[in-house]
Amino acid sequence: MTSVRAAAGRPLQPAESQVLHHYSPEQRTTLAEEWHDIARSGHLLYSLVRRDLTVRYKRSFLGWFWTMLHPLFLTLILMVVFSEVFRFAVPHYEVYVLSALLPWTFMSQTTVTSMASIAWNGSLMKRVRVPKSIFTLSVTIAGLVNLVLAYVPLLAIMLIRGVPIKPTIAFLPLSLLVLAIFTFGLSLALSAIAVYFLDLREMYTVALTALMYLTPIIYPISIIPPRYRRFIELNPFTHLVDLVRAPLYGSLPSTYTLTFSIGSAVVALLGGWTIFRRLSRGFYPYL
Repeated sequence: MTSVRAAAGRPLQPAESQVLHHYSPEQRTTLAEEWHDIARSGHLLYSLVRRDLTVRYKRSFLGWFWTMLHPLFLTLILMVVFSEVFRFAVPHYEVYVLSALLPWTFMSQTTVTSMASIAWNGSLMKRVRVPKSIFTLSVTIAGLVNLVLAYVPLLAIMLIRGVPIKPTIAFLPLSLLVLAIFTFGLSLALSAIAVYFLDLREMYTVALTALMYLTPIIYPISIIPPRYRRFIELNPFTHLVDLVRAPLYGSLPSTYTLTFSIGSAVVALLGGWTIFRRLSRGFYPYL
């Protein structure tokens, strides 16, 4: 039986040296079958997530601290630029911005990184039969871990600034789960298309800049004129950001926000999986 090395760079143990799933690269699988194969490949998923978490800051002096410092620095810049503009409309502007900037950073970084995940692991896919979506899933899980770590400075800022931490924060894990499902679904679609169109990553990065300003992250939606507000409300990122932000501000998301966010997550997952499933059969000539 063929022995392989995990993506993290260490040799796989004897118990791990096994065929990871039962279907051939050309065979299409259902979503349930794919998840079953991912569950059987738990050791590989762990190795991939560990690699994504360690390699990202491997040569960095501050290491994982950048996970917390990066959004803090960006929030500080935004505070200097916009705090005077929105100080009457938004109480505790620094918390308002950071509570939305964290989920946005997770979505943007995860989707961008996922577009290279298939190419990065092409050699492994050619040597071993693995569920192809496991690479996109590992990027999403690693991003989610970084996101949870980034909430440490946010909670510290809330305590320092006297913003009460209310029981509604218990809703936050559910908000993050919906956010992660949406991000994973979008990442599946983008990672599959990026195998064929290398320019997609650069084009998407530019589009993210526009999307950020079309999402109420640095400004309250109340300042948008009513005739334009409906377009902002059609943006799924608007509701996903609010879904995560609301529990930190001591309120539960509205029924509309929750329903819209869950619906967006389901559509993204099913749509992303459909695109990934259709395109994944042709990956190998491009890897």
